[in-house]
Amino acid sequence: MDIAALKDYFLSLQDRITNAMSALDGKAFVADEWHKPEDSKLKGYGRTCILDGGNILEKGGVGFSHVRGDQMPPSASHHRPEVAGRSFEAMGVSLVFHPNNPKVPTTHMNVRCFIAQAPDKEPVWWFGGGFDLTPYYGVDEDCKHFHQTAKDALDPFGSELYPRFKKWCDEYFYLKHREEPRGIGGVFFDDFNELGFEKSFAMTRAVGDAFINAYLPIVERRYKDAFTAEEKSFQEYRRGRYVEYNLIFDRGTIFGLHSGGRTESILMSMPPVVQWWYNWQPKLGTPEAKLYDYYLKPRDWLV
Repeated sequence: MDIAALKDYFLSLQDRITNAMSALDGKAFVADEWHKPEDSKLKGYGRTCILDGGNILEKGGVGFSHVRGDQMPPSASHHRPEVAGRSFEAMGVSLVFHPNNPKVPTTHMNVRCFIAQAPDKEPVWWFGGGFDLTPYYGVDEDCKHFHQTAKDALDPFGSELYPRFKKWCDEYFYLKHREEPRGIGGVFFDDFNELGFEKSFAMTRAVGDAFINAYLPIVERRYKDAFTAEEKSFQEYRRGRYVEYNLIFDRGTIFGLHSGGRTESILMSMPPVVQWWYNWQPKLGTPEAKLYDYYLKPRDWLV
């Protein structure tokens, strides 16, 4: 496996996404390069790109990291007991965009590679990632476009991958304590190595490369839409679900915090303003009720 090719791809993906989003937003991302000390639990470096207070993004973060450790943390090895005790390195790009306008969905994307090594043994490696959409005021056209772009990216690697990864996404981004999905899904995969290294890497690149085409056309259609103070408050209330999910369930967040990762970069996904309302229920027949009754129900968006 070519570690340099992995690094070159992930860094170029970070650049392409931040450049495309900045061109639309009108404000540039600020790059923060960081290095972990050699005596730290988790070693390595990264580049965290943040856009705060933009014209379109209230907050956006796109992070690259390449880290290594002497021993697999339990949050990673319990899925693959055979790698317990091995040294490891992990590399990838992760992003979350929180828009100003509640008519523009929040989105998340992540692509990564994990390699576990031990003396005199073959490396154990896998890829993971995907992208998903979290609307506050859903639009069928946007949901269909997002899923179609994901399907088009995956189909060259097998027609079974999109439905499989869509189902995985629906089940993964699910708040068990709320009994509701985080959004309208997308695609998600993890522990993936079944195509061999080169084709698995190519599939992961296809997912990463598709993100700009999946999300930016939705932003362009919606960011000038009018919205009320009440709709902005509802967006901030629903952002609470994002915080709950990331801190309780997200494997990347849990792995980063448990392994001694850089907290500022791990928590860059947190929205800047959030509300929690006690025992709130939407009124029947409202757009807010439609989010719960229609959009937060797993469905085939491509029929």
